[in-house]
Amino acid sequence: MDFHAYLLRCNDGSYYAGHTDNLETRIAQHQSGMIGGYTADRRPVTLVWSDRFPTREEALSAERRIKGWSRAKKEALIAGDWERIKLLARNRQD
Repeated sequence: MDFHAYLLRCNDGSYYAGHTDNLETRIAQHQSGMIGGYTADRRPVTLVWSDRFPTREEALSAERRIKGWSRAKKEALIAGDWERIKLLARNRQD
């Protein structure tokens, strides 16, 4: 079974990170408002990034890491710009 970490862009322009073992179902739940909390009042949402992981623990770890990132770093992830992600990580440590 695969697990996914994912990033949604909400209707207000904010980002939401999560993880799941069924990406299509989870996105549908966010879209319908079935999942209360952050995304319920910020629909519609758009899936802007996801990645697969072999274990739930790895997907959850990725979710938690991404939640701590700046908006700029999340946008670099969406763009697949690994050099910018590295640069932003170094700048934050300074």
